[in-house]
Amino acid sequence: MTTQIALITGANKGIGFETARILGRDGITVLLGARSAERGEQAAATLKAEGIDARFVRLDVTDADTVEAAAKLIDAEFGQLDILVNNAGITTTGATGYPPSETAPDLVRTAFETNVFGVVAVTNAMLPLLRRSPAGRIVNVSSELGSLTMHSDPSSHVHGVNLLPYNASKSALNAVTVAYAKELAGTSITVNAATPGYCATDLNEFAGHRTPVQGASVIAGVAVLGDDGPTGAFLAEDGVLPW
Repeated sequence: MTTQIALITGANKGIGFETARILGRDGITVLLGARSAERGEQAAATLKAEGIDARFVRLDVTDADTVEAAAKLIDAEFGQLDILVNNAGITTTGATGYPPSETAPDLVRTAFETNVFGVVAVTNAMLPLLRRSPAGRIVNVSSELGSLTMHSDPSSHVHGVNLLPYNASKSALNAVTVAYAKELAGTSITVNAATPGYCATDLNEFAGHRTPVQGASVIAGVAVLGDDGPTGAFLAEDGVLPW
């Protein structure tokens, strides 16, 4: 059986790194996309020391040149891609944020550059490689904070978390997920959004009640769904979430 190849963006730390570790322990070759060569190489070295076939790939999702170069590198070395985990994400207002009326538009633009436009750029660049896989998987790392249904429900636990740039970008990412799933319906590629839950990472100043490993287990599980798995779904640890 040919070894599967997985690319995880933002994989030098946190949930992305732990996702790479889980997939790598399953015998998948993991490509760690990261902006920093130093941090990316260090993360790859850590996984290699554990016996995982891990490699650093320089990839800044907001930089078209690095996205194109990463696709060319993967094509040249592996000829295809089996799993794409669009994990790289940012929040521009910290864990508490500002009221929407006090949020500068530039903060929203910056969040969308990474959380939405970056996903589109990477997905488009990697799709030709994913089409060569017998069972391509695209996982967009979203958040419960992107669920419009949950946010509009006063009884929901996320109702009071009103982070305009982050929440809006994750809602948009969910829409992006549906759009690609519709285009790729009937192919061997599935496209799903997945939420790791509220994990303690630098994104939220380590305030989350879940560990990165717990969050990564959700993402990795969606990345290896069988042919009978869903596409165009919003998945969490406990099942399907409303958009």
